[in-house]
Amino acid sequence: AAERGPGAAYHMFVLMEDLLDKLKLLSYEEEALRRHNMRPLSRCPSPAPPGAQNIYHFPPFLNRHYFALPTNPGEQFFMFCTLAAWLITKAGHPFEQPQEYDDPNAIISNVLSELRSFGRPVDFPPSKLKAGYGEQACYVLDCLAEEALKYTGFSWKRPTYPTEELEEEEVTEDDAELTLDKLEEDVAEEESDNEENFIDLNVLKAQTYRSDMNDSAKQEEILQSTTDAAEWNLEVERVLPQLKVTVRTDNKDWRIHVDQMHQHKDGIESSLKETRGYLDKLHNEISRTLEKINSREKYINNQLEHLVQEYRSAQALLSEAKEKYQEGSGGLTERTRVLSEITEVLERVKQETEEKGSSMTDGAPLVKIKQALTKLKQETIQMDIQIGVMEHTLLQSKLKEKSNMTRDMHATMISEATVGAY
Repeated sequence: AAERGPGAAYHMFVLMEDLLDKLKLLSYEEEALRRHNMRPLSRCPSPAPPGAQNIYHFPPFLNRHYFALPTNPGEQFFMFCTLAAWLITKAGHPFEQPQEYDDPNAIISNVLSELRSFGRPVDFPPSKLKAGYGEQACYVLDCLAEEALKYTGFSWKRPTYPTEELEEEEVTEDDAELTLDKLEEDVAEEESDNEENFIDLNVLKAQTYRSDMNDSAKQEEILQSTTDAAEWNLEVERVLPQLKVTVRTDNKDWRIHVDQMHQHKDGIESSLKETRGYLDKLHNEISRTLEKINSREKYINNQLEHLVQEYRSAQALLSEAKEKYQEGSGGLTERTRVLSEITEVLERVKQETEEKGSSMTDGAPLVKIKQALTKLKQETIQMDIQIGVMEHTLLQSKLKEKSNMTRDMHATMISEATVGAY
């Protein structure tokens, strides 16, 4: 995983998601799971009924990362074998459905041989599949699903997106839009509200203009002021609250925005005049530093040119060594796979030899033969007794018959003699 990149550890999750999509395209719920009395992948599990013997008929919830993460190796291995057998059959190659008590090594060997027959490379040992999860299990099932899709004639097409109808945009009135009529109404309302407490600027300007005209007309008559200063101050204090002029600013007025823009522009120009000198000084320092760095870099490159050449040659040798190592590791992987297959075959042969040897050295058949011979002897003795009884009975019957014949002969002779005498 380190040689392939930092994301290689998460590749099996991507494989598992692709596998689940392909299984859905192949309708695995109806054809594979329900046929073997298993729960579909898209449903939650229900607890096994009491007395259930086969725990694999009630697997846990199979999510999109079922074969990527370890949950229950036994159930995962059985589910892996079931799906692999179904996919191989779906791809056009007849494959016997594995049972619960079959040899795992034989099942894995048969699945990998079928996978190689499809032209798929297998560069990992078969023992990686015994756990029923991991990148190798996802890879095998994904390859078999692709072959099944090819055999069924499925082809990927570009997605078709539905066309959306454009709705007519409704024109909504913007409350922030400023119109002349509305502005006049707002000004009139403000004037009517503030008429009692504040003095309008326009009225004040008109009064000032008229007073100036009157004063200019009477300037010749005024030669000396006759007003008392104390009375003037009292009058000023009395009239001062009424002379307060306030102008309410309206944020909607464009003139306010223009004034703000001019103020910000002046502030930016004044700040720029102060900062321009600092920026120019900083630019000059950075330029000098870059020139020094370029000169130092050129000097270092000239001084270390021979070392760079040596490094390049060493890097070339390293790449050649890596290529040789990859070639050797590829051959080693293939030989390791062949060795594992031969080891499995040897284990099966050893197991068969042990079974035959144990059957040959077992004394149970000899004991059974002796018991059978003893029984045969007993039956022979019984038969001999029965034969003797039968012979004795037959002899008695013969003797009885002979005695009867003799008695009959004597009776006949006596009767003839008696008749001759008469």
